[in-house]
Amino acid sequence: MDQKLPELNLKNVVGVAGSALLLAPFGIPIMHGVAGIAVAGATLFAAGKVISKTANVLGDKPAPKPGADDSTAS
Repeated sequence: MDQKLPELNLKNVVGVAGSALLLAPFGIPIMHGVAGIAVAGATLFAAGKVISKTANVLGDKPAPKPGADDSTAS
């Protein structure tokens, strides 16, 4: 009998490798580290957005017109 093996593609290879990594004793700490990095990255991204929007709002104030302030005119 002639048996045909399934095609070897990247999706299957990554799935098997990922499963092996998760089931390995050192896989769990690695996954916790990856999750921590993702949370830290999301936090930094959100903080950057808040700072950027705040700077834009504060920077959008119209500049005072020269001569508009009567206290400096003599």
